Amino acid sequence: MVRVRVPATTANLGPGYDVLGLALKLYNTVEIEKSDRLSIEIEGEGADSLPKDELNIVYQAAQEVFKTVNGKPLIVNLKLINNIPLARGLGSSAAARVGALVAANRLIGDKLSQDEILKIAARLEGHPDNVTPALVGGLTISYLVEVKSHSRIPGNTGMAKKEVKYLKIGLPEELKIVLAIPDFEVSTKKAREVLPEEVSLEDAVANMGKTALLVSSLAQGNLRLLDIATQDRLHQPYRAKLIPGMERVFKAALANGAKGVFLSGSGSTIAAFSIGNSEEKNKEIGQAMVSTFQKAGHESHYKILDIDREGAVCL
Repeated sequence: MVRVRVPATTANLGPGYDVLGLALKLYNTVEIEKSDRLSIEIEGEGADSLPKDELNIVYQAAQEVFKTVNGKPLIVNLKLINNIPLARGLGSSAAARVGALVAANRLIGDKLSQDEILKIAARLEGHPDNVTPALVGGLTISYLVEVKSHSRIPGNTGMAKKEVKYLKIGLPEELKIVLAIPDFEVSTKKAREVLPEEVSLEDAVANMGKTALLVSSLAQGNLRLLDIATQDRLHQPYRAKLIPGMERVFKAALANGAKGVFLSGSGSTIAAFSIGNSEEKNKEIGQAMVSTFQKAGHESHYKILDIDREGAVCL
């Protein structure tokens, strides 16, 4: 039996739309073993709602490994222990797929390289910003490039013609993320549908500058401008209609000691950077965010998380 732990992720970090991702110390676990009949057991998040048959995305991702390496499926037992909330912008689907790919690959003797696993994960997920930090940990800058060489990764259109290039950025050891996780879901599909097909050159340039400032600030540990660096013009203003009280939660986090604040992925979670704050101050940030969400008509809870720097690991 193979057991893999995979972290939650927060993507975009404000201006780094579909490019930046950060792994957090909140984990799902995937257990897999060969069997003569399919069995899927789920504990925690999604235990009553996620499919327990061939429609389960963990099962589907595992089969991608088996078909890529051996050209045929493999019957398995799966046990999923889920601590990452669903549809809250914390990379639950990326964690599911990455955990499945790493576990299935280990089950058959690690036939695929990490780059091959990442390519499959990005194709299944549709973009690399969550799957990259889920696989390798830390803060990552990832993007897709066209490739001319043939690959054993199946498929011949779209993502199959691209591979992921990424860099992992060093971070201050004392950096923490304070999350406010509300009681409502936002699907990635819906969150993408509200975005415009075109943006102004001014907005694009603003986001490029903020993304560069954000990465530089975190890499250097110089957080003086982090509140400005986490501002965004490409997606957060449009998604605000899906997140009641979003701007007010932002202001509450900053007023109580956060260094920067942003929508986690496509939401509904809001995330704040904290560095150099006491545990009590971090609790104040979380409580302020929760209180502001409540005033907007929604219950929520907060978590204070460290950065995961390992990514998916076999236990």
